[in-house]
Amino acid sequence: MMRRRAFITLIGGAAAAWPLAARGQQPAMPVVGFLDSQSPGTFADLVLRAFRQGLKDTGHVEGENVAIEYRWADNQIDRLQELAAELVRRPVAVIIAGAPPAALAAKAATTTIPIVFGMGDDPVKIGLVASLARPGGNLTGINFFSSELAAKRMELLRQMVPSAARIAMMVDPAFTLTEFQVRDAETAARAMGMQIQVLNTGTSREINAAFARFGHERPDALLFGTGPFFNTRRVQLALLAGRYGIPAISGSRLFTEAGVLMSYGTNISDSYRQMGVYAGRILKGAKPADLPVVQSTKLQLVINAETARMLGLTVPPSLLALADEVIE
Repeated sequence: MMRRRAFITLIGGAAAAWPLAARGQQPAMPVVGFLDSQSPGTFADLVLRAFRQGLKDTGHVEGENVAIEYRWADNQIDRLQELAAELVRRPVAVIIAGAPPAALAAKAATTTIPIVFGMGDDPVKIGLVASLARPGGNLTGINFFSSELAAKRMELLRQMVPSAARIAMMVDPAFTLTEFQVRDAETAARAMGMQIQVLNTGTSREINAAFARFGHERPDALLFGTGPFFNTRRVQLALLAGRYGIPAISGSRLFTEAGVLMSYGTNISDSYRQMGVYAGRILKGAKPADLPVVQSTKLQLVINAETARMLGLTVPPSLLALADEVIE
């Protein structure tokens, strides 16, 4: 009887230990590394919301079955390499790199951890992937053609302001794709018989100084280059363009919401949602080399009608017909 009681006690003790043992054998929650050259803020909140939605579309919810480690460079590009190395040491299951500088830093930091990038220029030209259809290696992502549309934006400015002869282009000199943007814009300006003045404005102070020059050297229209820094300064850029009465165009709808006259480009939020989908697929076992680079082909022309009225401009019917959205 004593032996039977001891046996039951032993079985009971083992059964009580089973849940603990099972818990100990559960796989750890996968970690996604999110590397970005910007600072957390309004723009970051918008793209993160879209990115999390993409993860959710594949069954991954932050805090429930996936964790996200964030690394923000606060617009200090030279910090990206160190931040990428931190994520590699963590280690994370996949790295999300929100722009070319972050993607290049991540690529330099690891050849094994999958990387999903999002960028506005050709990733083959930059050297991130072997081809769009067959990326090869450990990188894939989304190409949303933001930087390749400078010529089209200048054409739209000319339609809005037919008399425009002198165009100013404000760019961030630290942004990886600025050289390509400037080259495309200068080629387009020559073809259209327009003069173009390129201004390096990589800090808030330089932006203010550039607009101060417009007080006595006012251009007929203004083209904003693309890049993470300008995204974070879009309200400042919109306010100053309005204060100096200069028709301006950018690559993101968010600028038009802030008061810039026009924007032409892809939907950045949708691109980040697609990045979330790719991250989720990789967490489920997909290989970056087998995931073709997604090309966002839906372009949006957004016009701020209130800004047009403030500038004394009448939006031509041809542009109204092309516009995907008119903000009143």
